[in-house]
Amino acid sequence: MVNDPIGDMLARIKNAINAGFDSVEIPNSKMKQRIAEILKEQGYIEDFSVIDDRLQGILKLYLRYQYQRRNVIVGLKRISKPGRRVYVDKNNIPLVQRGLGIAILSTSSGVMADSEARKLGVGGEVLLSVW
Repeated sequence: MVNDPIGDMLARIKNAINAGFDSVEIPNSKMKQRIAEILKEQGYIEDFSVIDDRLQGILKLYLRYQYQRRNVIVGLKRISKPGRRVYVDKNNIPLVQRGLGIAILSTSSGVMADSEARKLGVGGEVLLSVW
């Protein structure tokens, strides 16, 4: 049993990047699916698909590489953890790597990237950062 499903997702992505895999399979959930959508919109992954296995499903992420097999995702960090939740208001949404990365937030309007949360003027729980 996994206590932190989002942390497990990030660990699987990091391990796949370090091993040089083209894709990684993760147990599916609505939250993970929305995070995958944001990563695709922001250009950090090529694509994703949901595979029905008659249980909870499998989320398959297709990783994106630059020239000479350098991954687009340099770093992933879980900010809000089960033991320590991190909340921010609309004025204190963090800049990741001075604006070169993104923070993914869970807000009252849904899960979204930091730029969208600033545009809508909402704060929430900072789930993770990607650069």
